[in-house]
Amino acid sequence: MIVAGEASGDAHAAALVDALRRAEPDSGLELFGGTGPLMRAAGVESVVNTDDLSILGLVEISSALPKFWRAFQLLKRAAVERRPAAVILVDWPDFNLKLARALHRRGLKIIYYISPQLWAWRGYRARSIERNVDLLLSILPFEKDWYADRGIAQVEYVGHPLAGEVRARYDRAEFCRQMKLDPRLPIVSLLPGSRRKEVERILPPMLEAAALISARQPEIQFVIVVAPGRTSDEIRDIVRAQRATPEPLPSCLHIVSEQSREALAASDAAAIASGTATLEAALLGTPMVVVYKESLTNWHTLGRLITVDHYGLVNLVAGERVATELMQDDFNGESLANELLLLLDKKTNGEVRARLSEVVQQLGDGGASERAAELILAALR
Repeated sequence: MIVAGEASGDAHAAALVDALRRAEPDSGLELFGGTGPLMRAAGVESVVNTDDLSILGLVEISSALPKFWRAFQLLKRAAVERRPAAVILVDWPDFNLKLARALHRRGLKIIYYISPQLWAWRGYRARSIERNVDLLLSILPFEKDWYADRGIAQVEYVGHPLAGEVRARYDRAEFCRQMKLDPRLPIVSLLPGSRRKEVERILPPMLEAAALISARQPEIQFVIVVAPGRTSDEIRDIVRAQRATPEPLPSCLHIVSEQSREALAASDAAAIASGTATLEAALLGTPMVVVYKESLTNWHTLGRLITVDHYGLVNLVAGERVATELMQDDFNGESLANELLLLLDKKTNGEVRARLSEVVQQLGDGGASERAAELILAALR
């Protein structure tokens, strides 16, 4: 049984499924569980579609609790009835840690792939890992030591699943040809996130920044990247509303879907909502500003629980501020415009790219999915 929620978890789980099948091609491996579209495409039987359960924030989650409860009960019942050799839980801690507790009590082997970010907040949940998880597969280099310091030994570091896997399908020249952009002029990508509420909060100040930059340097070209699970129409609606504001938007403002890596690789700089996309940008060597904006309720309730010095994954891996972070009140059109203009300076841009290259080396050489698959199969044997 395998369970993942959210777009990044679905992608990592699908890669793991492929690695498991390659490692044991004749085993007749059967997989079922909570799936996103990539897991279903990889042949995982769907007990629950988790596509619509990618929700963040107290108000949003509370209104969707009946939907989460139904999914939880369906998965628990399927596990109890079918008694899988193991239950693999991928990221998605608010849901999966509860499922781990319920199923471990019923004698099922629990393997957790992609550690919950307990080192960032709610570290007390480490006891839940110790009690209810038989094997934890970590993807960040400092996590194994973090758990070891708390006496938790059932942790193996496999490397980050994106390492060695993130590459553009074509170069800047081809991207510019397709998007009708001028490759000789600067390009800035805007990645406002994958959740609907994220996009609604983050894209408007991004567009305000683009307007301010365009007023100073009209030759700069902008690309808005549509994340999996979002649609171009959603983005266009927000852009249309922004056009009613006093600051005119850039004349060159393109919306692209299913080309996030190509857009990042072609960009001179990017503004990116905090999340997995910041690591993708680092792996592609794209200088970035990491941004985030929550509702006031969520920020003041949940934000104060965060105990780390950095929010962006690229900075957490580096252990220092490689990418500027603009969070909540610090994130507005003017602050983002200033930081992006700094990154477009040739000297600064080159220095940041060199530092990103150093960070990438800490993520491993690739093959994380294969290492995770081998450890899972060894645990089953």
